[in-house]
Amino acid sequence: MQKLSASIKSWGLALGFNHVGITDTDLHEAETRHQDWINKGFHGEMDYMAKHGIKRTRPAELVPNTLRVISVRMDYLPPNAADSEAILNDSNKAFISRYALGRDYHKVMRNKLQKLCEKIQAELATLNTPSPSKGEGCGGGGGSGENEHGDENGHRGENEDANSTPFTYRVFTDSAPVLEVALAEKAGLGWRGKHTLLINKDRGSWFFLGEIYTNLPLAIDTPASNHCGTCSSCMQVCPTQAITAPYEVDARRCISYLTIELKGSIPLEFRPLIGNRVYGCDDCQLFCPWNKFAEMTKEPDFNIRNGLDDISLITCFNWTQAEFKTNLAGSAIYRIGYEQWLRNIAIGLGNANSSEHVINALKSRADDASELVSEHVAWALAQHKVAA
Repeated sequence: MQKLSASIKSWGLALGFNHVGITDTDLHEAETRHQDWINKGFHGEMDYMAKHGIKRTRPAELVPNTLRVISVRMDYLPPNAADSEAILNDSNKAFISRYALGRDYHKVMRNKLQKLCEKIQAELATLNTPSPSKGEGCGGGGGSGENEHGDENGHRGENEDANSTPFTYRVFTDSAPVLEVALAEKAGLGWRGKHTLLINKDRGSWFFLGEIYTNLPLAIDTPASNHCGTCSSCMQVCPTQAITAPYEVDARRCISYLTIELKGSIPLEFRPLIGNRVYGCDDCQLFCPWNKFAEMTKEPDFNIRNGLDDISLITCFNWTQAEFKTNLAGSAIYRIGYEQWLRNIAIGLGNANSSEHVINALKSRADDASELVSEHVAWALAQHKVAA
């Protein structure tokens, strides 16, 4: 399996992944940490983080017979994007997390992972080995952890011998109950930073992760070592102080959770701190010293779409629902829906410098049919000393 393991890494790089590693399924340390996080209630309203029990921390409970996990990473930082700090410092602009400026990464990553599986399948066929059965993980929103359509158990390959056990696989990318950072760390792709994201010594943290669960007894890689040292930049710059301790995030305070995962009203205490961040937050990555080594993505699908790297709050707020669908079709942002999008932008406009244009834009939606939107608009107008 040593030769096949090396080939898998080579094929992965050829498909556009920037790093491929392999690990076993022992996550006992991560399981303890994850359960402690759940017990503290830090997952907020992300009930799916708790409901799957040990399936999240024991891969073979999710996909029976899993022996190995192939972990991949893929850079997403788009070239020629407007400077993030400049956008954050301009209260009239809408800051969108850099991972969401291009095509929905779920689709891109999943397609490439499936192609890698097909390559493995073809190689095994030449060795007269039973083919892997298809059990592709699919679905799941940004951070959703849900897999609604994948076949958890896979199925027998069509050409297998009746007395043999088929090779099986299932692919994931931010979908289903998978501890992707813990697996990637064990596979040697990087270490879990104090902000809980994976950091690679040569590429920083601007990348996506994906996994293939398989019963192939592949050769495993050496886990990465931690290089955060005494640095606490991410903890210090977090606008809402969501990093409550090194390697621990209270999602209920995290702007990414508040603007993406939280479906209802955003707590008043966090609204001024959100600033103009209308979808996600990159502050902990922007100020991480390891990101000086980050490289621009070479994946065309992650290139900027519709000028989302440098767009005004008012422009976004004025989109009709039809324009929202058109402008964000195929984007990860589309998943939060029009109502939540307007909610987030209303907060951004409430934090913007007062002007006639800002106030008029807010007034135009003061009587919005959505109570969620109108409530946040009323708050925003109050910040400008204007009644709804």
